[in-house]
Amino acid sequence: MSAPQTAPPLACPLPLGAHEHVVLGHGSGGRLSAELMRDIFMPAFNCPALAAQDDQAILPVEAGRIAISTDSFVVKPLFFPGGNIGELAVYGTVNDLAVGGAIPKYLSAAFILEEGLPFSTLKAVVDAMAAAARRANVEIVTGDTKVVERGSGDQIFINTTGIGVLPHRVQLGAARVEPGDAIILSGPLGDHGITILTQREGMELDGDLKSDAAPLHELCRALVEGVPGIHAMRDLTRGGLSSALNEMAATSKTGMELIEREIPVRDSVRGACELFGLDPLYVANEGKLIAFVPPEWAEAALEILRSHPVGAEARIIGSVTSAHPGRVTMRTSLGTERIVDMLAGDQLPRIC
Repeated sequence: MSAPQTAPPLACPLPLGAHEHVVLGHGSGGRLSAELMRDIFMPAFNCPALAAQDDQAILPVEAGRIAISTDSFVVKPLFFPGGNIGELAVYGTVNDLAVGGAIPKYLSAAFILEEGLPFSTLKAVVDAMAAAARRANVEIVTGDTKVVERGSGDQIFINTTGIGVLPHRVQLGAARVEPGDAIILSGPLGDHGITILTQREGMELDGDLKSDAAPLHELCRALVEGVPGIHAMRDLTRGGLSSALNEMAATSKTGMELIEREIPVRDSVRGACELFGLDPLYVANEGKLIAFVPPEWAEAALEILRSHPVGAEARIIGSVTSAHPGRVTMRTSLGTERIVDMLAGDQLPRIC
């Protein structure tokens, strides 16, 4: 006679009582999932479309075209000087819409939570997202939550998808970049990436080093409305300025020429880059953009950028050329010229 078979352990037991940490049952789709939605997400992301709790959000759309963008955020640590993963999840997607000329309207938010995550941490992240959404003038209208076993994630991963409205008259894009365009940078490079790096390494540097995480929707809207000749914008995230310019050069089949002395970098960031052997041109940002405008509009664009707190340190850092299409070069402070190539790998993983 064979030995009696024992029932396998439940993979997702139903926890009982009050909880201070996320448990697998919070991803079950049952009572605990409903409590998670009721107690954490609904009070923070308060809007009629979400309150309906249907399987979809029904949203009004203005006349124009729809812009959509999606991104995932896996930053470590979750909280850092100048921001946190919740703010990044909002601003990152809002900025992707805004640099295309769209007016951001709605976000979805999907959370991958690790078993054992303190509810205090989750609530702090969600509250930060709600505050960031208000600042960016968008609504978080739908979402999802999944829970993975302890050790299968790293506390919180967030995916956001954004929807914006693009007026018919607005036509921006890399393909519209032309030789002669001025390249304008909205502020100093590398603040976000170096902040994350120093936090991981437990370093303290001189100066007020913090992430530049910020929404760019107001800045982009001001440029679109005040500079009719603007050709393109791009926010600078992973890969930094170098990756953005190389992508734009390849798409537009033009060359880019930078002037090193005109590219702003804070002393604390420059010092950390020298210490770790990094190049500020390749370090991530979360609240900076580049704009490509015809030369006759360059000063107007610069004035608009500098009138806004997020763009107060804007500079013209170079120009577009018909020479060496697809290549980015830089005139160095020593008077030499070097190629600014696309980064082959990842200088610093999990920075956004």
